[in-house]
Amino acid sequence: MSSGSGCANTAYALQGLKPNGQQVMSKSNRCYKFQMPLHYPRYKKSDYEAMPEWKLDVLLNEYGLPVNGDVTQKRKFAMGAFLWPSQQ
Repeated sequence: MSSGSGCANTAYALQGLKPNGQQVMSKSNRCYKFQMPLHYPRYKKSDYEAMPEWKLDVLLNEYGLPVNGDVTQKRKFAMGAFLWPSQQ
């Protein structure tokens, strides 16, 4: 990797990502940006069921999760990722 690539050193990178939004060059020479959000989402199942698609996109994007599929698939994914089994 060259220093002019715009990506940070990968000395302790985990699968191409570093904490705190630092960029890392992956083996395929693409940069990724990751930043762990400060708070775990505190929504209930009913909140996810009523949540508009744009808000689901923002939430999933914030955690670096995929935002593919239709709104039903996004809701199911978000509930699976953020709700405890007893809440589902």
